[in-house]
Amino acid sequence: MKSLLLLSGLGISAMLAELFNLKKLLFPIVCLGLLATIGVSFYDWNTDIHLFNNMLRLDNYALLFTASMSFITLLWFIGANDYIELETSISDKYALVLFALVGAFIMVSYNNLSMLFIGIEILSISMYVLAGSKKNDLFGNEAALKYFLMGAFATGFLLFGVALIYGVTGSFDIQVIGEYCRMNAGNLPMLFNVAIILMMVGMAFKVSAAPFHFWAPDVYTGSPSMVTAFMATVVKTAAIVAFARLFYGAFSFAPSTWQNAISVMAVLTMFIGNVTAVFQQNVKRLLAYSSVAHAGYLLIALVALSHFSGGAIFYYTLSYGVASLLAFHILFTVSGNKNEGADINAFNGLAKRNPLMAFGITVAMLSLAGIPPLAGFFGKYYIFNAAIEAGRYKLVLLAVVASLISVYYYFKVIIAVYFKQSNESAIELTGMHKMLYLVCVILLFILAVIPEMIVGLMK
Repeated sequence: MKSLLLLSGLGISAMLAELFNLKKLLFPIVCLGLLATIGVSFYDWNTDIHLFNNMLRLDNYALLFTASMSFITLLWFIGANDYIELETSISDKYALVLFALVGAFIMVSYNNLSMLFIGIEILSISMYVLAGSKKNDLFGNEAALKYFLMGAFATGFLLFGVALIYGVTGSFDIQVIGEYCRMNAGNLPMLFNVAIILMMVGMAFKVSAAPFHFWAPDVYTGSPSMVTAFMATVVKTAAIVAFARLFYGAFSFAPSTWQNAISVMAVLTMFIGNVTAVFQQNVKRLLAYSSVAHAGYLLIALVALSHFSGGAIFYYTLSYGVASLLAFHILFTVSGNKNEGADINAFNGLAKRNPLMAFGITVAMLSLAGIPPLAGFFGKYYIFNAAIEAGRYKLVLLAVVASLISVYYYFKVIIAVYFKQSNESAIELTGMHKMLYLVCVILLFILAVIPEMIVGLMK
C-alpha cells in the first residue's frame, strides 16, 4: 500500500510542479521518491498484504518486481534528464512516466481481473501519450496512433475473455478462478477454454509476442528514443509478470488449453524477432526486434510451470532491463536526440570518439546476446533450466539456435564500434551520463557474480 501511495503521490506532485513553479526540484524529488519506494518494498517483505477487498496482493513476488521496476525507472530518469529538459512540458513527462509506473505496480500485484484491467489502462494511456509526445514528428504521431489502436484491440480480446470467465465462475478473483479450474480439471466448459485463449491473445499483444508483435517495431522506432527505452524495460517487465501471474494463479490446472499454444508462440517470437533483426541497419529498429525476441525467451519460463520460473523471470527481466536501458541511452547520445535513432554506421569508430560509451555498448550487446560472463548469459541459463526441469527439451534446443542467430546482429554493432573508421568528432558526456553508464556496466557484472542470490529471492 505504501508503494502505491508513494508512486501516486509522486505523479500528482509532478502534475502540480508546473502550477507552483517547482520544475527544478522535480528531478531530486522523483529520485528520492523512487528510492523510498524501493526501501518500502523491502520493508514490507514477507508481509503478504491484501488490499481493497483482496483485489491487490502485495506478496514477495509483487514487492520484488515493484522494487526492480522502480530501480530501472530511477536509472531511466537519470539518463533521460537531458531529454526531458529539452521539452517544454517537463512536468507532464515526469507525471506520465510515474503514472505508467503506478499502472505497472498494479499489473504485478493484482489479485482480481478488474484490477488487471485498471493497471493495463493506467500504464497504456500514459504510454500512448508519451509515444506521440513529439507533436510535430510524423513518425511519432503514427507510432502513438498505432499503439493506441493495437492496444485497444488487444484490450478488447482481454475483456471478452474476462467476461466469459466471470460468466462461468461468477468471480473475478484469481484464487476463486484457480480453485474452479482445479475442481473441474479435465472437464472444463468450452466457454472457459475459449476465455483462456482470448485472454492469452490479449496478453500476447501486451508482451509483443508473435504473431501479435507487428505493432512493436513501428511503435518502438517512431517513439522518442527515451520513451522506447521505458517501453522495452519497465512496460515489458510489467506485461510479462501480469501474464505469468494470470496463468500461474488462475489457469495452472488447465495447461492443455494454453501450454502448447504459448510454446509455439515462444518459438515464433524468438525466430521472427532474431531473424528480422539480422536485416536491420537502423539500431533502434534492431533493438525493437531484439525486444520482441526476448519476449519469446520469457514465454519459455511461462510455459515451464516450474518452481524455478518465478526466479528465472525476475533475474531475466532485471538483467535484460539494465542492458537494454544502457543500449538505448547510448543510442540516444550517438544519434543526437534524433527520433528515428541512428544507423549502425553512426557507431563507426566509437571506441576512439568515446571509449566509455564504446565499452558500455559492447557490454550491453554482449549481455543481450547471452555471452558469458555477463548477466544476460545467466538470465538465459535460468530460463532454460526452468524449461528443462519441466521436460521442454525441444523448446530449449530451439531457443539456443535462436540465441546463436542473435549473436550476428549484436556483433554488427560491436564491429562498427571497434573495427570501422569514422571522421566524426569526439563525443563529450556529462558527469551524470558517465555515472549512469558505469553503474549499468558494473551491475551487469555484479548480477553475473551473484545470480543464485538474486534468483533465491523468489523462493
